[in-house]
Amino acid sequence: MDSFAFIIHPIDPKRDVSRKFPLLGRILSEGQIDFFSTFFPPVYLSEIEGIRSEATGKEIKGWFIACPYTPRRMLSLPEKSVYRKIIQTGRMAEKLGAKILGLGAFTSVIGDAGITIAKGLDIPVTTGDAFTVAIAVEALREAAKLMGITLAKSTAAVVGAGGAIGRVCAELLADDVSKLYLLGRHPEPLEKLKAKLDVSSRAELQASTDLSHLADADLILTVTSAVNENVIRPEHLRAGSVVCDVARPRDVSAMVAAARNDILVIDGGMVDIPGAVDFHFDFGFPEGKAYACMAETMALALEGRFVDYTLGKDITRSRVDEIAMIAKKHGFRLSGFRSFEKEVTPAQIEIVRRNVAKRN
Repeated sequence: MDSFAFIIHPIDPKRDVSRKFPLLGRILSEGQIDFFSTFFPPVYLSEIEGIRSEATGKEIKGWFIACPYTPRRMLSLPEKSVYRKIIQTGRMAEKLGAKILGLGAFTSVIGDAGITIAKGLDIPVTTGDAFTVAIAVEALREAAKLMGITLAKSTAAVVGAGGAIGRVCAELLADDVSKLYLLGRHPEPLEKLKAKLDVSSRAELQASTDLSHLADADLILTVTSAVNENVIRPEHLRAGSVVCDVARPRDVSAMVAAARNDILVIDGGMVDIPGAVDFHFDFGFPEGKAYACMAETMALALEGRFVDYTLGKDITRSRVDEIAMIAKKHGFRLSGFRSFEKEVTPAQIEIVRRNVAKRN
């Protein structure tokens, strides 16, 4: 049976450590978890069963394994030390018999985005970023429809547009909207992207490092690699806007949900997994659903594409289109919305729409 493994790591240290080690999660502070993560070995979490292709009937199995480092620890340690720990975790996948390895959260963006890790292992590696892009943009389009926003007349913004995921998200959205803000910390990559997209884009483009432009946007897709959850705050946003937060740790401040009942904030998009999947581990999603990066690894295993797939800082649109077709073929699809770890229901969306109408 073909197989895969997927690396996760603690993002919210106390919550995520508690999922596997309830006592440690309860008694250790966040700072202590950060410190001790340096010395902790890779952790076996669970075997994944029941994934079955809708197209071929092929079934695969997999494993969740954990790199113990927190995002803060990954950014504070020397890059070589972080690579070494992730490769050590990847070797656990090899011993389990995995034929492809997926990198989750910060393990996929640290350093050269998987290239060095792939060189250090005998099995192929993917970051899952290509399908993350496909699902994030699909989620934003679907949310716009539910909020009554006409894509072709809308203004959108990509925060983190200079990064690997942000660039190709911007490329996809530039075909859909009337105006697109390319936002980020450094002007050079933003201007370079604008020059590239200006050649064929239907949207009016503006590159900027000023987040105040978010007040003009109907649709916002944010995908930075910031550690703090305060990139986007309530005062940045206009009533009736949709914000799709792809970043982990998240970019959107929890204050947005508390202070603004006239904005729809969604996570990057849940994916339905084909078959009667059992993860044997609670990573915070409803039964049968997963992150898009996880789904990319699974879809490649079902397709038998055991090659290094999405690596590095240059994700191409053709790769995004290809993995979207592969995933659709095997039965992976956008499943609905989550926001701050909770399901977004149709009733909640209707409440947001009513609150917007009251303000208008």
